[in-house]
Amino acid sequence: MSTTQTQREQGELPQDTGAFAWLRALGPRGRRAFGGAFGGYALDSYDFFTLPLSMVAIAAFFSLDSGQTGLLTTVTLVVSAIGGALAGILADRIGRVRALMITVITYALFTVLCGFAPNYETLLVFRALQGLGFGGEWAVGAILVAEYSTAKHRGRTLGAVQSAWAAGWALAVIVYTLVFQFLDSDTAWRVMFWTGALPALLVVYVRRNVTDAPEAAERRRASSERGSFSAIFRKDLARTTLFAVLLSTGVQGGYYTLATWVPTYLKSERGLTVVGTGGYLAFLISGAFIGYLTGGYLTDVLGRKKNIALFAVLSAACILAYTNLPSGANGVLLVLGFPLGFCMSAIFSGFGSFLSELYPTAVRGTGQGFTYNTGRAVGAFFPTLVGFLADSWGVGGALVFGAVGYAIAVIALFGLPETRGRELV
Repeated sequence: MSTTQTQREQGELPQDTGAFAWLRALGPRGRRAFGGAFGGYALDSYDFFTLPLSMVAIAAFFSLDSGQTGLLTTVTLVVSAIGGALAGILADRIGRVRALMITVITYALFTVLCGFAPNYETLLVFRALQGLGFGGEWAVGAILVAEYSTAKHRGRTLGAVQSAWAAGWALAVIVYTLVFQFLDSDTAWRVMFWTGALPALLVVYVRRNVTDAPEAAERRRASSERGSFSAIFRKDLARTTLFAVLLSTGVQGGYYTLATWVPTYLKSERGLTVVGTGGYLAFLISGAFIGYLTGGYLTDVLGRKKNIALFAVLSAACILAYTNLPSGANGVLLVLGFPLGFCMSAIFSGFGSFLSELYPTAVRGTGQGFTYNTGRAVGAFFPTLVGFLADSWGVGGALVFGAVGYAIAVIALFGLPETRGRELV
């Protein structure tokens, strides 16, 4: 196939410039893949946030202490490491699209089952199993889109996919506000989980409209190493794998500390109502959405490593400011939610492109799935630690521990190469 024909099919033409050049450059098939990955990650986010938003009601219903409620998030994230690694191997062996559908069905099914849990132990098991699908979706969807993207636009394109997390989070907050306003809390938290059936509609779309990137699929099928777990620890990749896990651990430890405990902090220590909490989270989520898009742009301009380092420092500073405001300064707290959401999300925008560029096609799913989700699993202990510390330090004081995660991320960058402009091979 000629270069001109390939460019025409992909939409990568000389006049293709402007704010949405990255989207046009994907071409028709790439844009459909983008839609599937964006929808999958948005609904992944929605299903995840059904727990943090309902945590106060669940704790009251089952008479849980802070450590037990924190464990619900931790077990989800720990099991997500297994789910992410398995999904990555599947993506390399059976294809990106088929693996994507499996992950979406898995997290949707077990989110719904959480709403039927008769006791804390059952809820813990269902939430753990939800982590199998939750862990795999992002890595598979990000790789699917990365393999349609050009090197020039890959950071922006994957940053846009990452922004779906904020969209799903916002949808969860809207549903939470409505459900908890009109139903008693003992019923409302169950309804929140039952709405997690929404992703089933996405699977229909993906099955009918989305295909793997042809050239990448051909390279993957031609390799004898595809889906080999041992390959990501061979001599030339072992260092990359270990430092990528450390990077992911730091960033996600900081992020999930905030995502899990900020709603509780706003209610228990700031005394906000359901509607008030929703309003404060609106500022946080708005900042997150813009942060994902801005971070995606900056990761192409500054490079993957500089973007992550910049927002790691700013995120840590925002945590310290957000949790140390004096009582009665809720107006300032409201405004500060925007930069907090912006910084802690912009740091993620380069992850999809960075991790995709660190591994060859045959083990890209395996490498990205393992490193991202192992980091998520280890970082998952941050929310649990905050839960146990909250009883003596208060939720606000314990949240400061999240800043430690961002410091770990900066250290990890010293062991990884810069990949901006690298072609996928």
